[in-house]
Amino acid sequence: MDALTPTGTDPLTDLLNGVRTTGAVFNRSTLSGTWAVRFEDGSPLALAVPLAGPAWVVLHNDEPVRLDAGDVAVLSGGTPYTIAGNPSAAPDVTIRPGGHCITPDGTEHSTYNSGPAHPARPDSTVLLNGLYTVPSGTPGRLLAALPPLAVVSAQQGACPVNPEAFEDTLHPAPGRQALLDRMLDLMLITALRAWFTRPGAPLPAWYRAHSDPVVGHALRLLDTSLDRPWTVTSLAAATGVSRAALARRFTALVGQPPMTYLREQRIARAADLLRDPAATIGSVAARVGFSSSFALSTAFKKVRGASPSEYRATAPRAGG
Repeated sequence: MDALTPTGTDPLTDLLNGVRTTGAVFNRSTLSGTWAVRFEDGSPLALAVPLAGPAWVVLHNDEPVRLDAGDVAVLSGGTPYTIAGNPSAAPDVTIRPGGHCITPDGTEHSTYNSGPAHPARPDSTVLLNGLYTVPSGTPGRLLAALPPLAVVSAQQGACPVNPEAFEDTLHPAPGRQALLDRMLDLMLITALRAWFTRPGAPLPAWYRAHSDPVVGHALRLLDTSLDRPWTVTSLAAATGVSRAALARRFTALVGQPPMTYLREQRIARAADLLRDPAATIGSVAARVGFSSSFALSTAFKKVRGASPSEYRATAPRAGG
């Protein structure tokens, strides 16, 4: 499906536009011998990329999945998993929330292993992990569309980050966290684009929604007029169906009710606008359909976990 919406945005771009994290945690490990890392960090989305050498991903009681150099594993939902050099190896370290590393004897380390960017031994694996630390950078529709483990082979979509590029982020410098955040977003978007467009991939319901004559029309109305005081009733009237029919059809195809979708889009757009230091919270509220700065602040904090002012203090500025 190659058709674009009238706004120039295809369905996949619409889904991925909300991917914008803050506080990304990266770790690069050079591993050899018998090794296994258990991840219990609760990250809503995480990436694992062997930059060199193989690795295995073990999730639940599922069959272990092999990763070769350049493959990208996308893990969603916060379910614990293990990455190992041998699928039967017992974990020798556990990653907890915030990227804290705990050994079996309870010793805590700030990082697991930041060895050289290239294998020190021929049998070594250089593993790169990226963790989303807060749910606000990952839209609910995206999480609902993903399986717990999605693996993109190096032939489907190359990882846009090489060891040399990542090496520059290991040293503290101005703008380092913003660089890490955007790097993780780029890696995720590249992997997901390859995953959703891989040969033979079934089209998810949210993708088909854009070609539906009723729901597609409703989506375009909402996306292009966030500032309008939409209700399900007014949206149904604009699309020519009953309120009940629109709500049922929209939820079935998009995966969430119309007003929930609208709220997510308003908050995502507000987050973008807040990156402009010249924009006031009141002006942003008006542009995305909130009646006041207080209404925006309440909704923003509920969805993003921080007030607009707190978010603005940590988010990278527009154009910066």
